[in-house]
Amino acid sequence: MMAHYALHTDRLAEMAPMLRAGDTVHLTGTVYTARDAAHKRIVEAMDTGAPLPFDLDGAAIYYAGPTPAKPGQTIGSVGPTTSGRMDPYAPRLMEAGLKCMIGKGVRSQAVADSMAKNGCVYMVAIGGAGAVKAASVEALEVVAYEDLGCESVKRLTVKDFYAIVAMDCQGGSLYRDGAAAYRRS
Repeated sequence: MMAHYALHTDRLAEMAPMLRAGDTVHLTGTVYTARDAAHKRIVEAMDTGAPLPFDLDGAAIYYAGPTPAKPGQTIGSVGPTTSGRMDPYAPRLMEAGLKCMIGKGVRSQAVADSMAKNGCVYMVAIGGAGAVKAASVEALEVVAYEDLGCESVKRLTVKDFYAIVAMDCQGGSLYRDGAAAYRRS
């Protein structure tokens, strides 16, 4: 049975193992944006012992590259990008404590295995709804890799950021299970 959660990001480490594929979530708290170029730099920093741009322990990363804000806005459009581009890096980040990834699209088996091992959850945001997602962002701060422009790492303060659990750390997957249920109907 699917459930709905109003969840503060401070509770992700505790709650990620309880979330199931198909659950819906309204996240409030801190979410970081990072795409593939930022992920590559984060993993390089891990490899060299350099400081990380933010504490990965218990963190949530939204795979997005927000557009610049128009006057009077906190952020421009902030729609999800294809998550598979982060698959080469995601297991390392989960090993360091990452508890939530948000994006769109299917993930690799290596990512699913790492999610199970590390108690992490993958949520999807609706593609094409970047302006709607922007309404959930109350504050934005660039925290690393400013030279990457819209793909720099940003700390977002979000309120009621809507997402759907697509893959859980128990092996549940909307991509697999949802498609199978559809074929049966």
